[in-house]
Amino acid sequence: MRRRGDIKGAELLRELALDVRWSWNHAADVIWERLDPALWRMTHNPWLLLQTISQDRLRAALSDPAFRKKLSELAKARRSDAFSPAWFQKAYPGSDLSSVAYFSMEFMLSEALPVYSGGLGNVAGDQLKSAGDLGLPVTGVGLLYQRGYFRQAIDGDGFQQAYYPYNDPGQLPVSPMREPDGEWLRLLIPLPGFPLWLRAWEVRVGRVRLLLLDSNDPANHPAHRSITSELYGGGPELRLKQEMILGLGGWRLLRAAGLNPEVCHLNEGHAAFAILERARDFMEESGRSFETALTVTRAGNLFTTHTAVPAGFDRFPPSLVAGFLGPYAEKKLGISLKDFLALGRQNPDDESESFNMAYLAVRGSGAVNGVSSLHGEVSRRIFQPLFPRWPQSEVPVGHVTNGVHMRSWDSAHADKLWSEIGGKERWRSETEEIAGAIRRIPDAKLWEMRSATRKSLVEYARERLSLNLTLSGAPRQEVERAKRLFDPEALTIGFARRFAAYKRPNLLLSDPERLARLLGDPRRPVQLIIAGKAHPADEPGQALIREWIRFIRRPEVREHAVFLSDYDMLLTERLVQGVDVWINTPRRPWEASGTSGMKVLVNGGLNCSVLDGWWAEAYAPELGWSLGDGVEHDDDPSWDAADAKALYDTLEREIIPGFYDRGRDGIPAAWISRIRESMARLTSQYSTKRSVREYAERHYLPAASAYLRRAREAGALGERLASWRRELERQWGLLRFGARSVRTSGARHDFEIEVHLGDLDASWIGVELYAEPRGGLRPFCAEMERARELQGETGRNIYRASVPADRPATDYTARVVPRFTEAAVPLENCRILWQEI
Repeated sequence: MRRRGDIKGAELLRELALDVRWSWNHAADVIWERLDPALWRMTHNPWLLLQTISQDRLRAALSDPAFRKKLSELAKARRSDAFSPAWFQKAYPGSDLSSVAYFSMEFMLSEALPVYSGGLGNVAGDQLKSAGDLGLPVTGVGLLYQRGYFRQAIDGDGFQQAYYPYNDPGQLPVSPMREPDGEWLRLLIPLPGFPLWLRAWEVRVGRVRLLLLDSNDPANHPAHRSITSELYGGGPELRLKQEMILGLGGWRLLRAAGLNPEVCHLNEGHAAFAILERARDFMEESGRSFETALTVTRAGNLFTTHTAVPAGFDRFPPSLVAGFLGPYAEKKLGISLKDFLALGRQNPDDESESFNMAYLAVRGSGAVNGVSSLHGEVSRRIFQPLFPRWPQSEVPVGHVTNGVHMRSWDSAHADKLWSEIGGKERWRSETEEIAGAIRRIPDAKLWEMRSATRKSLVEYARERLSLNLTLSGAPRQEVERAKRLFDPEALTIGFARRFAAYKRPNLLLSDPERLARLLGDPRRPVQLIIAGKAHPADEPGQALIREWIRFIRRPEVREHAVFLSDYDMLLTERLVQGVDVWINTPRRPWEASGTSGMKVLVNGGLNCSVLDGWWAEAYAPELGWSLGDGVEHDDDPSWDAADAKALYDTLEREIIPGFYDRGRDGIPAAWISRIRESMARLTSQYSTKRSVREYAERHYLPAASAYLRRAREAGALGERLASWRRELERQWGLLRFGARSVRTSGARHDFEIEVHLGDLDASWIGVELYAEPRGGLRPFCAEMERARELQGETGRNIYRASVPADRPATDYTARVVPRFTEAAVPLENCRILWQEI
């Protein structure tokens, strides 16, 4: 029998199937559907499909001239995309940026590659996809989990059951990485007692790659083979080992692959050990100390935090870190265990304090950002203890609001509509062009698209629910009823997310009787689709799921609401494509950004959400609906009750009537107006095309240049920066303020401040006047000029500044801060001295 690869044309199918870009590109849907419609609909996994179908079926498809022509066109388009200049090549030819390493614990790229849990992986996957679209030289680094995150089933009593099916690499779109001689690329990481061998894999994502490591090597001790078995499973020791593999092993993998990135982007603190390994690598190349090497390399590191509460950061007991990383600190980095642990502590002298991965990430990066404007504020508050006496507004954490890869989440119907108005390159067009085209779409065309996507969702919900019921052993009549569930013309609301207390997934269930009445109104029917998982260790979260199951199984509700189990990427796609309204009810400000609501934008869905994360920036009354007052109330039960009432009122008085308020043509004109404005104003703004370009221009390009400047001449500038920091530490205690005088004339206050510098070089510090926010006035900071040096005592100087008199002179306080041309202050040196008044 001829091998599958010998069938003419099979190599082109293999080429497409091993590039996960073609699992979400609608242009290839016809290919995969032709080979096996049922399997494609169920898995959206081209590689699995290609491995599963018979040779006869494959040969029959490839003997069809139309099929071969389409396949040839797709293969040609893939190769053209890989080599044609994209945004980055056109906008920044000859830039310093040649390589970015993007580290993440999880990547949601395709249902074909289940190495994700939820939001963090969603952001990583979508940003990697857009990096490829934009031509950015980004390489993803992650882990290949044997079982990944758990799969969910709901039993007959409404209890969540967790399953961990094995991810057979042969059924995944991954390829072993090879040495030049063809041998499998394997890395060795020392662990106490036994060495750890890591196998290296590669995933093609259009013009970029994702590199993955796994520990399931036969040469490993049995306990080590399972280190990369589960995502977010096990206890602190397993998590520490996984993060050592991701950080230490991940950087070594990049170097083994021939890459030496200028920029290392840490998507959360899990990968912070990459900071240390990158510094060690530079130590080896340059012969510099760890202090200098870290000073050089941190300029090229970017830390993105997604955590909205301090408890969300990974922390490890000092003894555990000492056992696994003590020898690495002393032998490889040349520093003491105490100095190593200090990198992850607020108080270096507190021997009982845990090792915080986020603290390590902050202390090893040249920039830090949150993932929405509000989250940036929250993060500045969280990290303020690392910058004592600095105003919260000056804690060095910015923000880049998340986006989503719209091409991954649009339905075939939406894709067709967008293609008609913007062509295949629409997501590379400027925002204004897209917005104008959307506003010119007739109401009837938008409503036709929405009706078609809702119908597709209803059909999918019927199919998925009937399959779930069959697998759970439900009676035949219940399975048959599921096949007739829902009305394709009825208002369809979606609510899906991780079931955790702070997300308040049961806020909509606060008044079950009122909700049942809303759903069951025969004149204006509403149907509700719920989905989501609770972590297997989260009993309260699982109890929230059971509450929904009990409600949905009530006789008067079961025709109008459904819980679809095993919330995964495929289910997410279908939900965001088909729902009319997406509801989100987190407790502000605990939703750092949120991306689920962004995914409905491209499909004409509307958002009803608490003013948290991205929606706090995006909301306007003509775009959707808001909940809450935009203020934090912690976990106040009375405020939960107020939010629940507001949600019911909004549904009853605005959303439901708005959907059913039809003109003579049967179209809800006001509803369509909201859809049109939402699509026009928000779709491009909350896409990864915008967010990844923002990362490139605000962070990657400046970071690459800064790192290269510090790295020149074996890190000479880095050594000068390290010397500056040491000298400031030695002499800072000798700095003091002297006399202060102020003269007010008209609209100005003129200050003169005496500062005693001792032997310290005046160019190494800055003297500033600072005023806190007051009465509607923003914080104010002005540089003071060194006017003259006084005779007598060495280093006695007068500093002068003229500032606005729009506030009392007593509001202004002088301060001394570190100053060096290339240093990021206070990120790299957080010393500060305030004048006592």
